[in-house]
Amino acid sequence: MPFEQIRLFSFRNLQDADIHIDADRVFLVGENGQGKTNFLEALYYLSYGTSFRGPVDAEIVRHGSSSFALFGGVKASDAIGMPPDEIRVSWEGKVKEIRRNDKLVRDRKELIELNPSIVFCHEDFSFAAGEPERRRFFFDQSAGLVSAGYIDILRDYKRILKQRNAALKEARHDLLALLDSQLVGKGIALMEGRTQLQAEFDCRFALRYEAVSLLGTEVRIQYRPSWPADIGLDRILVRLESKRAEEMALGTSLSGPHRDRWSFFSGGTDFAATASTGQLRLLSLTLRMVQAEYYIAATGRLPVLLLDDVLLELDRGKRRRFLDILPPSGQSFFTFLPGEPWEDYRTGSTLVYEVRNGRFKD
Repeated sequence: MPFEQIRLFSFRNLQDADIHIDADRVFLVGENGQGKTNFLEALYYLSYGTSFRGPVDAEIVRHGSSSFALFGGVKASDAIGMPPDEIRVSWEGKVKEIRRNDKLVRDRKELIELNPSIVFCHEDFSFAAGEPERRRFFFDQSAGLVSAGYIDILRDYKRILKQRNAALKEARHDLLALLDSQLVGKGIALMEGRTQLQAEFDCRFALRYEAVSLLGTEVRIQYRPSWPADIGLDRILVRLESKRAEEMALGTSLSGPHRDRWSFFSGGTDFAATASTGQLRLLSLTLRMVQAEYYIAATGRLPVLLLDDVLLELDRGKRRRFLDILPPSGQSFFTFLPGEPWEDYRTGSTLVYEVRNGRFKD
């Protein structure tokens, strides 16, 4: 559901203001360092109660302030006369509070059902060329967008894994058998969810990447679980037992979904290992595009799209092809430098703000 307005207090370099954004498309035009990305970050914060730049709450507060707050009006329904939902996120003295219509939100996953946002940003490059944990993060995030149950399973798995690692370090043989069984149960559930996700992403990704890149060869997504998918709980437990001495010596769990790998391949080879920087950037953009498509297909709802200077990374032909197949959205926000041809992408329902020194002028 789209945002109607946002109110800002001491959020990075943005001026304290009430900004109306009730439009299908909102363009933010300005030089680098003026606040465009910070504004997208504020919208993302209202969607999830956290930043897409990582856990940096203390760094978000404007210099000289000790707290920040955001208020977002979110269109609650297509029904005429219905007031917007209000989301409030505040941070003060290391304490964060999230409220929806003045009711305390105790779990951030509640926000996903209200107004999920898909962000396209420079940091996404790590999904294409970064460490395996960054790819796991992306695909886990994608699964969590459509399934609160997957979020719960992942949280449980991480909690049990932490307990198991502590038991390994302390040589707690009495606990390990129980923790092994719990870990494998949750781990198999994660593997099943990831296997299903790979099937949903793979064909969509290959089609979308080729439609923009015109590469001429398919780029596919592969999921490789740490535990073989077809051996079952009992045989995985036997494997864990056989590795017990080595894991105790190292004080850590050497196998499981926390070590699963996702890869991209073309013609039987690792595409990310040979692709150019431009091809990898397009790969990360395509992942976000498919994430949005997957969410729409699974829920029947339209997300908010936040696109941060991503068109800069594409030549003119790829820009047009990318925009032509960009999934539908409840609302889209684009950032542009002044010299870009943003007028070419404007429609009759586009709201344009000039951003300068954290201030917004329409």
